[in-house]
Amino acid sequence: MTQDIRVTDEQSTEKRARLLGLSYTNTQLLTEKPLYKEILPKEDLYKLRVIPLSYSKNGIQFGITTTTSQQTMTMLSQQFLDQRVSYTLISDSGYNDYMKLYDPPKKVVYNDIQITGGSNIDLVRQVSNTLEQVRADDMLAYLTDQAHKLSASDIHIENQPEYVRIRLRIDGVLHPIAKISHERCRMLISAIASAANVSTSANIAQQGHITQKVAMADTSIVDVNLRVETVPAINGMDIVMRLFNMEASMYTLDRLGLNSIERKVVDDIIRKPSGLVLAVGPTGSGKTTTLYSMLNTLNIDTRKIITIEDPVEYQFEGITQISVTSTTGEETNFADKLRAVLRLDPDVVMVGEIRDNDTAKTALQASLTGHLVLSTFHASSSAAALTRMVDIIGQNPLFVSAIRLIMAQRLIRRLDDATKEAYTPDAETKQQLQEIIDSLPLQYKKPDISAIQLYRPGKSEANPFGYKGQIALREQMVMSDQLRALLQRPVSEISTQAIEKSAVEGGMLTMLHSALFKLLSGETTIEEVFRVLG
Repeated sequence: MTQDIRVTDEQSTEKRARLLGLSYTNTQLLTEKPLYKEILPKEDLYKLRVIPLSYSKNGIQFGITTTTSQQTMTMLSQQFLDQRVSYTLISDSGYNDYMKLYDPPKKVVYNDIQITGGSNIDLVRQVSNTLEQVRADDMLAYLTDQAHKLSASDIHIENQPEYVRIRLRIDGVLHPIAKISHERCRMLISAIASAANVSTSANIAQQGHITQKVAMADTSIVDVNLRVETVPAINGMDIVMRLFNMEASMYTLDRLGLNSIERKVVDDIIRKPSGLVLAVGPTGSGKTTTLYSMLNTLNIDTRKIITIEDPVEYQFEGITQISVTSTTGEETNFADKLRAVLRLDPDVVMVGEIRDNDTAKTALQASLTGHLVLSTFHASSSAAALTRMVDIIGQNPLFVSAIRLIMAQRLIRRLDDATKEAYTPDAETKQQLQEIIDSLPLQYKKPDISAIQLYRPGKSEANPFGYKGQIALREQMVMSDQLRALLQRPVSEISTQAIEKSAVEGGMLTMLHSALFKLLSGETTIEEVFRVLG
């Protein structure tokens, strides 16, 4: 940790102490730091986030952090009734420095995690042993570092009855990497909670964000940039941490893998000064990445761009980003924030997610009054999203005309070109493919699959799974006169199937059509398409 960061940490802690009416101690200024190991075991020091700073027969002074609970202070006062117990606020940096004295870092070899296609028993044993030896902060840094190296999207910490399982999601698939004890996991969760500003004792789901550099025991520096989601489960707090890359250059339309037709649709839509653009799909399908890539393209000096997010996941220069949760901890909804934002004269607004009727109607009203509004929406397809929007807004031709583009997407694993193996599919598979081909829009030439070859994953020592990275299956529903006419019919005639049929007749490729072309070009497998699309 640099001196500047340490000074900032001490200043903010001192300010916090004044607000709370507590005394403050800068542990850097203590000339002696005696250890009182007989007062509390180091496991309790980790769990409670307290440090005994001074001790005599008459009294104990505990150093506490901003994450030490009032319940902990009450418990300690009751535990040491025969002595005068006092408390002073210390910085997280000061606490971490003291814990290095109580729990000196061991010489640990941080082996890189190697995920193979066979049994993972040895891997789980190796990683588990590493995690059982290191400090809590190092556990978090090591997991993050390895997840980055393996291009994992998420780290899952899951409490089982007898142990805690840790898994990494790589290219959309979960891989177990460790099993640790509940006691050890409590230390890890304490480090995560402190860094993400969430509570370890909350009985509700929480969200947090970690952006920091961690110096590990082997002196290496690890960048930790995670969105943290916690939920209380029956065996303990489960956590999912999503990894982010903060490089703005990563989020451009050129890197989204759009083909020429898809790119033209997006360029034509975002070139317009108003309208609503929706990115649709489940969690982890790349919706936010898609929207941020659009925003980055739109981000020029002559435009004012404002985002409303929960939480703010990426930070970009030139864009005003607003969190739904205020700095005082009070939470408002997207609709309230959006109405306030519209008074700031933006050209482009991104709403992190449309979750309710009020937000949907406010976003549509904004798109009708000269704003380009981008947002995400949870639905299984573009047609399903439009059906839900109609349910929300009713048969309002003005609102319908405001919708410019609904883009649904899924991520599937891409075959490794170096190891993939060609094969001739059986008659049943060919028939399935032919049915998809027959449903293509008339504007597209139907491919001949009489002599088709498909591909399956091969194996190599460097890539035991045969996949390398992910690609997106997309469908782009552009609002057309044909769709508008359908949406003006009686509600009983408006269904997801009818909307999709009308869109396909107008030239839309569904995600299944997109998957067909990916199969024919040897980019993925039928098994992967079934896994993702069903």
